[in-house]
Order: sequence, then C-alpha cells, then structure tokens
Amino acid sequence: MERDGRDVWLAIRLFERRHWQAGIIAGLGAAIAIGAMQWFSAAAHYPLVIIPFATSIVLVIGSPDAAPAQPRALIGGHVISAVIGCLVLKLTGPQPWVAAMAVGLAVLAMVLTGTFHPPAGINPLLVVSNNLPWSFVIAPVLIGALLLAAFAWAWHRWAGRRVWP
Repeated sequence: MERDGRDVWLAIRLFERRHWQAGIIAGLGAAIAIGAMQWFSAAAHYPLVIIPFATSIVLVIGSPDAAPAQPRALIGGHVISAVIGCLVLKLTGPQPWVAAMAVGLAVLAMVLTGTFHPPAGINPLLVVSNNLPWSFVIAPVLIGALLLAAFAWAWHRWAGRRVWP
C-alpha cells in the first residue's frame, strides 16, 4: 500500500503531539517536585544547596524508563554514595582531594551494587566539602529519596497514566 503525503504528515503531527504531551507532563511533574523540595527545605530550615535531588527529579520524572531512574538506583545510589562520603570523611577529614576520592569510590560502589544513579555522585562531594554529619544519610538523603520515589510512582500513574517502575 502506497502512502500519500497526507498520511505521512498525519503521522508526523501525531508524533509531535505525543512528544509535546510527554514533555509537558514531565515538566509539570519536575516543577511540582522541585517546588515541594524547596518548601520542605524552608520548613525544615535546611539549606537547599545541601539537598541533592534536583537532577534526580529531572531524571526520574523526565526519563522514567532509564535504568538509573529506577527506585533501586534512585534510593540505593543516594544512600550508598552518602555513606561512602561519610566514611571517607571520617577516615581522612575534609580536604579537596578527599572529596574527589569519595566521588570516585561512590561511583565504584554504585556500579558494583547495581545502584548506579549519576545524580547521587553529588552526595560525597557535599558530605566532604561541607563536613556533614552521619545524620545527612538519613535526612535529607534516605527520606528525600523515598519521598521522591513515592512522588514519581504516583505522578507517573496519575499524570502519565503509566506504570513506574
């Protein structure tokens, strides 16, 4: 069956419409999640610059099918990288070279545990650079990752009408 120009044009228009719809849904979800993160930061009097989830939100909402956007990677990657940062900080102290080493070790640990989540690479840098306590692993990291996973699950089912993970 031969296609005429109208069939091709219709296919292109449908693709564009789906593409725009997906982009609008992802952008709205990311804006809501970032807004909630900012609100929690203000309510808890916790500096927003030390909350490591902005790029995680973009990844989990914008590319939900990617392996690093899955809950295991999101939660595990953030927790493992923060723990690595705290361990390295405790063993060596807050030095610039320590921050670099902690990030490298966190990447290695995430790869070896199957929890590779690139945005989590900021955690050891934050821990070492700001000399953060072990409590950072629980709040904001673990609690924030769990809340983000819950939000992503609800968002994708409600707004995107899709199963996530």
